[in-house]
Amino acid sequence: MSIYREYDIRGIYEKELNENSVTKIGFALASKIDGEYVAVGYDARSHSPILFEYLVAGLNAGGKKVLDMGLVPTPVNYFTNYQEWDGVTPSASVMITGSHNPSEYNGFKITIDKAPFFGEDIYALGRECEAMGDVAKAERQVVKIDAKNRYIDYIVEQFKHLKGMDTKIVYDCGNGVAGIVLPEIFERLQLNTKGLYVDPDGTFPNHHPDPSVEKNLNDVKALLEKEGDIAFAYDGDADRIAVLTHKNNIKGDMMALLYSMKMENPTVVGEVKCSQVMYDELERRGGKTVMYKTGHSNLKVKMKEVNADLACEVSGHVFFKNRYFGYDDAIYATFRMLELLQDGIDLDAELAKLPEVYSTEEIKVETTEAEKFKIMDKIKELLQNPPASFPTIKDIIDVDGVRINFENGWGLVRASNTTPVLVTRFESTSKADAALYEASMNALIKEAKELL
Repeated sequence: MSIYREYDIRGIYEKELNENSVTKIGFALASKIDGEYVAVGYDARSHSPILFEYLVAGLNAGGKKVLDMGLVPTPVNYFTNYQEWDGVTPSASVMITGSHNPSEYNGFKITIDKAPFFGEDIYALGRECEAMGDVAKAERQVVKIDAKNRYIDYIVEQFKHLKGMDTKIVYDCGNGVAGIVLPEIFERLQLNTKGLYVDPDGTFPNHHPDPSVEKNLNDVKALLEKEGDIAFAYDGDADRIAVLTHKNNIKGDMMALLYSMKMENPTVVGEVKCSQVMYDELERRGGKTVMYKTGHSNLKVKMKEVNADLACEVSGHVFFKNRYFGYDDAIYATFRMLELLQDGIDLDAELAKLPEVYSTEEIKVETTEAEKFKIMDKIKELLQNPPASFPTIKDIIDVDGVRINFENGWGLVRASNTTPVLVTRFESTSKADAALYEASMNALIKEAKELL
């Protein structure tokens, strides 16, 4: 059951994701889908095409036909749900990807009726698979579709006004699947670019494909210093982006502030890890903000519920409903950022205008799958009667873990839904207070652990 996660299914190839388990997943999933066709694509990992065949066998046994898009980024997979393919619109899509996980991992991101399939639906699917006997073989029913080129054509058309702009762009695909669409889009738009690690290679020989980790950006930073005006980097399946200037590594919440400059009174959904500066500044400009749970599935659902224009995670997931379909797409986000430059917006100057705050990165506190939620329950208990030395609490937001608003900032602790850790983050207008909030919250976590 450990492979069935909050947002997706994820595990180690052969050990956890094998012919038996994946065929059962396909068969069980088929019963959740009303229509006849399921679009399936996969990332650059060596075992992704093998898992494709196992999944197809299960879906076919469950009475579904498969639209095979082959090797594509995750956003291309999402894109297929909004397209007709010879008169057929898929009722669901599955992306076979391990995202930014090590090369032995793989998994499935599932969309049904244009909505994420996640949370209790995934856990219930897992229980069904665990109780299932062998799946009978069925006739292979697979139709190839050219989703990659349909997507490339779409992006080129949407951003044709960028053609020939002279900004010097450097980028790092991290040997992930961004490399199968991005260079061609850049070339067709006649942009001045230089790419690193463009060829997909599921062993990730140059660096781990996670642009939210600073050391993975070293090579593209060096290239930016020598040859670029702006830099972009992508995770393994191209649904997360890093944007770098000569002065800033622009996190997802600050990207949202920049993107929203070209939207009139936008509604923006942010996660609990986003800076208070983002929420305050958007409200000051006349926008509306909603703070919600971390996780790409959660944010997509919330966006639809509140009819938001934009959503973001600090880690670089950016979701556009404004002029787009409402899912996270790092390729699309690249060109929306280039539009800002074409419009004369100085990214560094805009960020320099914002109130100065001291923020930590995400800090991970090791624990176990069995204990992480129990620790959170204990922390909530302790906060009902905090120690006398604890900083003054203004209020507590408990939409995802606990985000405590203090007099000069905030502190967050939440249980990760994907790994056996607690995630913390701290921010204040004062460096000393940021350190105080961190020390106080860490002491509370320690006490909660000891009380278990």
